Amino acid sequence: MEYRIEHDSMGEVKVPADRYWAAQTQRSHENFKIGVGIETMPQEIIHAFGVLKKAAAMANHELQPDKMTEEKLSAVSQACDEVISGSLNGHFPLVVWQTGSGTQSNMNANEVIANRGNEIAGSRLLHPNDDINMSQSSNDTFPTAMHISAVLVLEDRLLPALDTLIGTFYRLEKEHEGIVKSGRTHLQDATPITFSQEISGWRSSLEKDREMISAVLPHLKELALGGTAVGTGLNAPRGFDEKVAAAVSSITGKDFVTAENKFHALTSKDELVFAHGALKALAADMMKIANDVRWLASGPRDGLGEISIPENEPGSSIMPGKVNPTQCEAVTMVAVQVMGNDVAVGMAASQGNFELNVFMPVCIYNFLQSARLLAESILSFHDRCAVGITANREKMRHNLYNSLMLVTALNPYIGYENAAKTAKLAHRENISLREACVRLGFLTPEAFDRVFRPEQMV
Repeated sequence: MEYRIEHDSMGEVKVPADRYWAAQTQRSHENFKIGVGIETMPQEIIHAFGVLKKAAAMANHELQPDKMTEEKLSAVSQACDEVISGSLNGHFPLVVWQTGSGTQSNMNANEVIANRGNEIAGSRLLHPNDDINMSQSSNDTFPTAMHISAVLVLEDRLLPALDTLIGTFYRLEKEHEGIVKSGRTHLQDATPITFSQEISGWRSSLEKDREMISAVLPHLKELALGGTAVGTGLNAPRGFDEKVAAAVSSITGKDFVTAENKFHALTSKDELVFAHGALKALAADMMKIANDVRWLASGPRDGLGEISIPENEPGSSIMPGKVNPTQCEAVTMVAVQVMGNDVAVGMAASQGNFELNVFMPVCIYNFLQSARLLAESILSFHDRCAVGITANREKMRHNLYNSLMLVTALNPYIGYENAAKTAKLAHRENISLREACVRLGFLTPEAFDRVFRPEQMV
């Protein structure tokens, strides 16, 4: 491998000749051999750095055109566009497990944008610190990148995935109207419901989760940029914070604003904790829905068997013909991961000391993983399972009329205790509720038939 020599305030460093990063990135790359190639800084953060560095250059050009000249702005903007597009992802090698402020990833962005910008300009026009980091500090850029990336992954990936599944549940409700089945509580037979009512519970849960996720977005759209090192805004021109937030909004198409209190914005991660709580709520509901689906589809002969789901792949290396509810299992594993991530996000957010939180990379790493996994698993579950759910009407009817809890319909006519005696006799002797009720003398056959209407119990 060929190398070139770069330098920083600590001296000279050898850097791979074909990479745009420079000395500080290289030092971090060498000093933190933790999760290399696996737990690198999320691409969403790299994308966000491209956005915020371009926005900062635009704001600086407006406020300090003598320092951020038109020529510099052009080179920076083109380099940032390449970062945003992902074409420079190979030049961001740093891992999550680095300095807790994300300083080294901020410098990685500064160095890559400066060197690529110089290549575009054809001269040594840009300096990583003086130009790309102008009016900024790692302490306000990294939390800004966290919020930008969080908003983009929620609005552009997770909410659309949720809308897709919600829409399919609406369709399934309409298609299965009027089908009465046994309800279940405590995994035991309960009074009847319609299958469309059961699906409506799934749909409504996701709609509530969507509302909660949407409720956190205004908080995540507040940006720390402009606070610089400790929240005072040292070395940033007056008005930089508002102009850079407007520039971020222009680039992303989202309505970002500057955080009112930069001391809070630098040290507290409460918005991410609040937002991840909504992700955990969604994970809990997806766990419930996926488990319902696989229970209802259990069998094919010795389970509930009340619904059919798509058969996607063989389920066993030893049992021929076996097919498993694998999409449901993937969703439930994702839910467990998100619940674990919630602990990490909360713990990381609790570690703010004085004017800075130094657990930011691990906080956003887990947050973005949760949002990404939920979005991808919801779409996978939708495309390969939910769209193909169909009711097994005969099995639902059989289970309904075999349920002892239909005896609840007799309460107004024979009383709770007599209804309980009827159910116990029917269960003990494996006879119908009708036969048991008549044998006990509580109702005549004609009276039983008149009041026992399961379809009217929903």
